[in-house]
Amino acid sequence: MARVTEPRESGVALAQQFFVRVVRPLLAERAPDIPVIAARLGTGSDVLGFDDDMSRDHDWGLRLNVFVPPGDVGVVRRILDEQLPAEFLGHPTRFAFSGDSEERHHVDVETLERFTAERLGFDPRSRATVADWLSVTGQSILELTAGRVFADPFGELTALRQALDWYPDDLWRYLIACDFGRIDQELPLLGRAADRGDALGADLIGARIAHAMMHLSFLANRTWWPYAKWFGTAWAQLPDADDLLRPLRGVIAGDTAVARNTAAEEALTLILWRLRARGLSTVDEPALPFWDRPYIRPNPEIVDQLRAGIREPSVRDLPLGVGSVEQRTDNVDILVSVARRRDLVGAERLG
Repeated sequence: MARVTEPRESGVALAQQFFVRVVRPLLAERAPDIPVIAARLGTGSDVLGFDDDMSRDHDWGLRLNVFVPPGDVGVVRRILDEQLPAEFLGHPTRFAFSGDSEERHHVDVETLERFTAERLGFDPRSRATVADWLSVTGQSILELTAGRVFADPFGELTALRQALDWYPDDLWRYLIACDFGRIDQELPLLGRAADRGDALGADLIGARIAHAMMHLSFLANRTWWPYAKWFGTAWAQLPDADDLLRPLRGVIAGDTAVARNTAAEEALTLILWRLRARGLSTVDEPALPFWDRPYIRPNPEIVDQLRAGIREPSVRDLPLGVGSVEQRTDNVDILVSVARRRDLVGAERLG
């Protein structure tokens, strides 16, 4: 396996220098009356802080987000198109993205409202609905809240990021309950498949359970999660990841049904401790026997307590186990599309 090394300079650090030393002075000279918000947001491993030397092979370099009032977008774009230098610190300012032969600069100029709408489909600084929150992915949130802000003269971007700090409490409880419901659907099947000698089938079931447990761990730690490439990398930074790693591996690839059950119960215990520390549960026993078979299921009292703490009727009436768009599907073509995400959760119907 090729060794992945840290980059000589991160993309975000490079973007900051590019703004401070080139873009900001240029706009201050040519358009001094236009208020400029600048940041490195959106897609890219560098936004998440995970870029390395391999990241440089495509779509990496002098990338920057500049947000201006609607009437000034064309003016700022024209200035940058005409006045940006050919390179900065040895990096070309104009380069083609993968799948696109056009070489152009990647100082993306637009309004903050449009950038937000393209990722969320709503403005969280206004009152977001239950359906709005159900339709977002962790990655879509991180494309606004990760990365670094270089200039925000009136605090607009800061206010936007603060509005996306975390789910409303009732939705948070509901989504945690949904993850427990998802685990409950398949945990008894894990041991059954293993006992029948279907090791591959048990591995597949175990992987789905482990993924749900990792998602639950993000929720319990009130931390947004990225898309699949960096999901495990980001999860490994959670405070309980080191303790959870061994039992999760046991859920995925334990030698026997007993070993998988033991690993699952250990993982549920660790997650339950985190929920108890958050004041979300008082349950002591994380798992119970599944009928009279030698398998287990999550203790249903955990879900009962979570749902009992939900006060908003529109959240309390949501179907248990259905959850957010990411709890319903892992289809990338859906998850990267605001329209498809909102359609899947019935945003227009729920209002």
